Amino acid sequence: MKAVLPDSKIPKKWYNILPDLPEPLAPPLDPETNEPMEPEKLLRIFAAELVKQEMSNERYIEIPRKVRELYAKIGRPTPLFRATNLEKALGTPARIYFKYEGATVTGSHKINTALAQAYYAKEQGIEKLVTETGAGQWGTALSLAGALLGLKVRVYMARASYQQKPYRKTIMRLYGAEIYPSPSDRTEIGRKFLAQDPNHPGGLGIAISEAIEDVLKDEKARYALGSVLNHVLMHQTVIGLEAREQMKEFEEPDVIIGCVGGGSNFAGLAYPFVKDVLDGKADYEFIAVEPRAAPSMTRGVYKYDFGDSGGYTPKMKMHTLGHTYYVPPIHAGGLRYHGLAPTLSVLINHGIVKPVAYHQNEVFQAAELFAKTEGIIPAPESAHAIKGTIDRALKAKEEGKEEVILFNLSGHGLLDLQGYEDYLDGKLEDYEPDYFPALEG
Repeated sequence: MKAVLPDSKIPKKWYNILPDLPEPLAPPLDPETNEPMEPEKLLRIFAAELVKQEMSNERYIEIPRKVRELYAKIGRPTPLFRATNLEKALGTPARIYFKYEGATVTGSHKINTALAQAYYAKEQGIEKLVTETGAGQWGTALSLAGALLGLKVRVYMARASYQQKPYRKTIMRLYGAEIYPSPSDRTEIGRKFLAQDPNHPGGLGIAISEAIEDVLKDEKARYALGSVLNHVLMHQTVIGLEAREQMKEFEEPDVIIGCVGGGSNFAGLAYPFVKDVLDGKADYEFIAVEPRAAPSMTRGVYKYDFGDSGGYTPKMKMHTLGHTYYVPPIHAGGLRYHGLAPTLSVLINHGIVKPVAYHQNEVFQAAELFAKTEGIIPAPESAHAIKGTIDRALKAKEEGKEEVILFNLSGHGLLDLQGYEDYLDGKLEDYEPDYFPALEG
């Protein structure tokens, strides 16, 4: 059972949650003054239209025609499936649906914002985009977006994933991008972390710092971010806007689930449904799933912190483990982040979104069951959502309750097979950190 929309149903506008949040978003702070950041300062880092979107209170922002055409080219609208075999394997009365972003040509949801960011950069006359990537899905997406729109792309990839997922590097290079392991010897901040540990596994926070430092050396370059900020999450709402139309062919969901690193794929599916809850039109339940090795939602502190490890970004009020937190080298590289999207942090604070955390072995076990029943090998990041879904479906079984669950399968795991091999061979290590810098005050 699946629902497939025609190209004509690609959303014409993105949904911006800012005007609907239950409280105003705390402003980003200038680290030099600790005063609200002037938008003009961000123009040296981001494309101008993205800065405008970041601050916008327009509820819906038009998707440029060129971007919609590119969405169609890369596989939008993506299909929505019912996981009937998984339901049978679990023996649950729950009905499970999933939106499959792995159907895009780059294999994940990241292309949704990559194309938008590259489009606005090209329109502005920017020649190069520089970025970070964890597991490589975002770096892959931006590399293709650059190729399609005629932009140079440079990627700093967290060293652990650079070593674990070598074919991600190959794909990015095929798309024409430069790629470097992070921390690298190309930047001052990279050399600092290498001096501390020559085998440092890196992480998204360090890679962000390297990318921003790189951009500030080149007037014709700008930074592109794969998650966390509002404009990124807004671009991803095409997922949920499509899913709402597709679920009309089946039934209304009761529970909506997604994995979370910075928050973009969760927001992409959930935020259009969150709007209905905020408007008093629905009572959906939202579950956000993170790794216990990087538990910003379940063990972090809500406070101002840097979005990167080097302290180059504005300070944002968010759930954070502390920007100097050493994130263990789990295979879900896209979730190895110390912070969280500020908008998602607000929704958690108000009890609208409920967070849970899992170890990577139990997540891979859930992914194995999903592969055996539904045939799709999920990305380790997306497998966190599958674990959350299975647990919810088993709870429905215990309670004898019919429930409709919708989750975001944000990407495939065909380039994550080393992680699966380590799992099958019993070599995966579970991490339970006991120290978080953010707790120090």
